[in-house]
Amino acid sequence: MNDKSLRTLEYNKIINMLTELAASSRGKELCENLLPHSELSVIMRLQKETSDAQSRLLRKGNISFSDIHDIRPSLMRLKVGSALNAIELLRISSILDTTLRIKAYGGYTGKDDEEVSADSLTEHFAGLEPLTPFNNEIKRCIISEEEIADDASPALKNIRRLIRNINDKIHTELSSILTSSRNMLQEHIITMRNGRYCLPVKAEFKNQFQGMIHDQSSSGSTLFIEPIAIVRLNNELRELAIQEQAEIEKILAALSETAAQYINELEYNYNTLTELDFIFARAKLSLKMKGTEPKFNNHGIINLKKARHPLIDPKQVVPIDVRIGRDYNMLIITGPNTGGKTVTLKTVGLLTLMGQAGLHIPAFDNSELAIFKEVYADIGDEQSIEQSLSTFSAHMTNIVTILQNADKDSLVLLDELGAGTDPTEGAALAMAILSYLNKMGIRTLATTHYSELKIYALSTEGVMNASCEFDVETLRPTYRLLIGIPGKSNAFAISKKLGLPEFIIEDAKTRIGRQDRTFEDLISDLENSRKTIEKEQEEISRYKAEIERLKNELSKKNEKIEANKERILREAKEQAAKILQEAKDFADESIRKFNRWMQEGGNIKDMEAARSQIRDRLSEDEGLPKKKDKPAKKLSPKNLKVGDTVFVSSLGIKGTVSTLPNAKGDLYVQMGILRSLVNIKDLEPAEEEENRPAISSSTQSGKIRMSKSASISPELNLIGKTVDEALFELDKYLDDAYLAHLPQVTIIHGRGTGALRNAIHSYLKRSKYVKDFRIGGYNEGNTGATIVELK
Repeated sequence: MNDKSLRTLEYNKIINMLTELAASSRGKELCENLLPHSELSVIMRLQKETSDAQSRLLRKGNISFSDIHDIRPSLMRLKVGSALNAIELLRISSILDTTLRIKAYGGYTGKDDEEVSADSLTEHFAGLEPLTPFNNEIKRCIISEEEIADDASPALKNIRRLIRNINDKIHTELSSILTSSRNMLQEHIITMRNGRYCLPVKAEFKNQFQGMIHDQSSSGSTLFIEPIAIVRLNNELRELAIQEQAEIEKILAALSETAAQYINELEYNYNTLTELDFIFARAKLSLKMKGTEPKFNNHGIINLKKARHPLIDPKQVVPIDVRIGRDYNMLIITGPNTGGKTVTLKTVGLLTLMGQAGLHIPAFDNSELAIFKEVYADIGDEQSIEQSLSTFSAHMTNIVTILQNADKDSLVLLDELGAGTDPTEGAALAMAILSYLNKMGIRTLATTHYSELKIYALSTEGVMNASCEFDVETLRPTYRLLIGIPGKSNAFAISKKLGLPEFIIEDAKTRIGRQDRTFEDLISDLENSRKTIEKEQEEISRYKAEIERLKNELSKKNEKIEANKERILREAKEQAAKILQEAKDFADESIRKFNRWMQEGGNIKDMEAARSQIRDRLSEDEGLPKKKDKPAKKLSPKNLKVGDTVFVSSLGIKGTVSTLPNAKGDLYVQMGILRSLVNIKDLEPAEEEENRPAISSSTQSGKIRMSKSASISPELNLIGKTVDEALFELDKYLDDAYLAHLPQVTIIHGRGTGALRNAIHSYLKRSKYVKDFRIGGYNEGNTGATIVELK
């Protein structure tokens, strides 16, 4: 792609947004160097990577590529056999830590450790090698950039033990000298000069204080003298320091030698991590601008649905639909200034560049882009004082370059074609240029004010008019792109709205040609017809949606009725067959009994009892009316006094009246240890209990369960609770949920440190109500919630 079009369409601003989302230096470098491609296979690979990374971000959350140091110089040193210092080895350790973390992110979804399905990034994640044993060895030996661990080697540990012993001896000796020679010392301190322990001695006592002079103060009043008593100890300390440094270098050399064995793995890890940083930066940009993966074709077809310019505030940008390349190769956009014509050109051009660079575009799903080898854009004021070019000359210079290089694999964007010169000549020149581009089959979008170009688009095959809608009432553009309808100039309507006298407007109308007036009237009629059709289509769409909804509801009702009908008939047939079989069996058994009695001469009493039993059975089967229960008597406030024994119908137990009913009929009843507020309508005289059908325990428990089911929530929020508070609430909640027969509940505990989650999981393992539990899924709260399945 040519640099001028990239600058004109502000592609660099998109790249700057992308670069800010990368974390590593090489990842940012890859973002900065991203350019549009023209090979379909490369574009599809980049788009697939971006989509798969976006999908992983939505499933798993954000991923960080921080702490990726550039270890390429260190790897080059390893290749030539050099040893690395502590800082370089710690950076390799940091890379390996990040490798382990990124590999874990890429391998699991977080749902019960279930592996993710393979995608274009699976190979990247699978190839990462954390080299955990080697990384642990680096951490064991190197504490920080300035400190090697004592346990890095036995020799180093022994040397440092000797150093500590000698230091103790030196301090003991110096402390004794400080006490005995206090009057000779400038200060009562121990200091270091040239790596050796010294004491600050007053200059007048230098001959009396035995030792080696290492330094003096700027005033000369203090000499820093190494006492003769510790010279030998200082020498030993110096020798041990040299041995310590040699041992450290030996340790670093050994670690470097091990690292050299993993050069290929380290190089792959670094390149893969930075590549993933680059890929996920593209995915994060897609999420930021609510982008989607476009479809691509090699047929020059562009079909953008609800496309938005990514550099305009999302709260202000108006989505547009743009189509070109299928029925027509050229789109001529007309309309007033500030109506969105230039934004339309830039949107199409910039989204084409983004798509071919592997970036998602801010548009609806299934938007389609063509692959172009070049995008040429002549947009904006190209006037140049330095080059003595007028606006027209500058535009024409660009257009000449475009005409020389453009072909059928190019996209051409021309803003205000032919402007900046005489309108008649400019319109004629613009038509000639567009005619050439149309004959060449070059996909072209052009904006203009010229009416001649509107007529040219109407009368030329392969060319389509479009306009940016303008609301004359508010004098504001709507920024909607209307394909198939040329735009009106609206000059007279706008002038009238702004207060220009009517007689001047009428005079102006007489000064334009009849053909021009007729054409403007035709456009106006088309605009009015379009608005009418749009309103009618909206109403038709609403009616269709309502009819479809009612149709679906009716269909579901019919299906439900048919299903119930079949079920009822099936159950009735089964019941009838069962009754018939029972009757047949009973009849057979009765006949056998009578035959046996007839043969054996059975007594009349047994035969009469059997006949009576048959008659009773027949009466039951015929459904004879049964005796109805007497309706229960209700109590009235005047018949009630404190101490009366009553029966509470809803609970099925007796109690004693504690208070008289209030105006609403509510009173307290003592039922064993329970004192409850009930309504007088729920009470019956206690003596009626004997004649009342027993209320089974299952009925009572059913009532309780219904009450619980109506009030219990399917989730419990414990965020902000202490462990003790949370477990107390959880215990009561599980009781209620189990009683309410809830099959599954959600416990919300948040992420935090994990202490509350672990305590809840430990409790759930012991609970007799819990059948199973798991961490929440992608749309269930993830690790901040636990899904509990009750028995």
